[in-house]
Amino acid sequence: GPVEALLDGANNDTWPSIKKLLQRETESAVSGLSDALSGFDMDEKTKEKMLTSLEDHARGVVEAKAREEAGRALIRMKDRFSTLFSHDSDSMPRVWTGKEDIRAITKTARSASLKLLSVMAAIRLDDNVDNIENTLTSALVDTKNNAAVTDRSITTFDPLASSTWEQVPPAKTLITPVQCKSLWRQFREANKRNNNWLPPPWAIVALIVLGFNEFMTLLRNPLYLGVIFVGFLIIKALWVQLDISGEFRNGALPGLLSLSTKFLPTVMNLLRKLAEEGQMPATNSSRTNQAVASKSFQNGSSSSNMSSSASSGITASENSTTKGE
Repeated sequence: GPVEALLDGANNDTWPSIKKLLQRETESAVSGLSDALSGFDMDEKTKEKMLTSLEDHARGVVEAKAREEAGRALIRMKDRFSTLFSHDSDSMPRVWTGKEDIRAITKTARSASLKLLSVMAAIRLDDNVDNIENTLTSALVDTKNNAAVTDRSITTFDPLASSTWEQVPPAKTLITPVQCKSLWRQFREANKRNNNWLPPPWAIVALIVLGFNEFMTLLRNPLYLGVIFVGFLIIKALWVQLDISGEFRNGALPGLLSLSTKFLPTVMNLLRKLAEEGQMPATNSSRTNQAVASKSFQNGSSSSNMSSSASSGITASENSTTKGE
C-alpha cells in the first residue's frame, strides 16, 4: 500500500507524507460518513462520536501498518545497502572500472541504511520533534564514540542502553534503542560475512582477465561458456599437435618460424580428423543397415527354398500314390 511504499523510501519526508496521506483520506471518509448520517435523526453528540471513532480507526490502521513494516527493518536495511552499493545516483547498475572510491560508496550506503532504521524507530504522526537519528549516528557511526564505548577501562554512558527514546512516548515507539543496537550489529555482521566470501579460483581468474561486467555476462549466457569451452579444447589439441613447448626449447625465433610452417597443416589435419570422426557413425550405421537387410534377404530366400522343397515333396508323394492305385 501507499504507507508501505513511503516507509520503503525512508527519508526526511516519509512521516510528513504519511501524515498528509492520513489527513486527506480521513477527511474524505469523514465527509462521506457525515453526509450519510445527515439523513438520520440523531443528536450531534452521537454523530461526533462516530466521526471521532472513524478518525481513530484510520490512525490505528496506519500505526498497525507501521509496526508491521518495522518488523522487517533488518531486511529493508540490507536491501537499501545492496541497492545503493550496486547502483549509481541515477539508479542504474554500477559499472565497476577499478577507479571507484569503494570506501565512500560503502559509507553512503551504510548511512542510508541507518537513516532507514531511524525513520522506522518511532511513529511521527504528530508535530513532536525527536533526536533519534542523531542518537543513532553518534552511537553507531561516530568512530570516536564507538572507541570510547568499547574501551573497557573507561566507563561511559551508552545512549542505546534503554528501552525508550527521549521525547518519544512508549506507545509511539516501534523499535527501542536496545533493539536498534541489536539490528545494527546484525546488519554489520551480515555485511562482514558478505565481504569475507570469496569466489572459487577459476572465478577470480575470470574476473581478473575479463572484468566484472564481462564475467557477469558469461554467467547470464551459458552459450558463451560452451563456446569458450570448445575453443579451449581446440587450443589444447593444437598445443599437443604442434608440440609448442618442444619447439621453443631451441629459442623463441626458431620456435616461431617452425610453428608458422606447421600451424596451417596441423589445423587442416585436425579439421580433417574431426570430419572423419563425424562421418564414422553415419558410415557404421549404413553398414549395419545393409548387413541387416542382407541377412533378412538371405533368411527370406532360405525360407522360400524350404517352402519350395516341401511343396515339391508333397507333390511327388501324391503322384506316387496315384500311380499305385
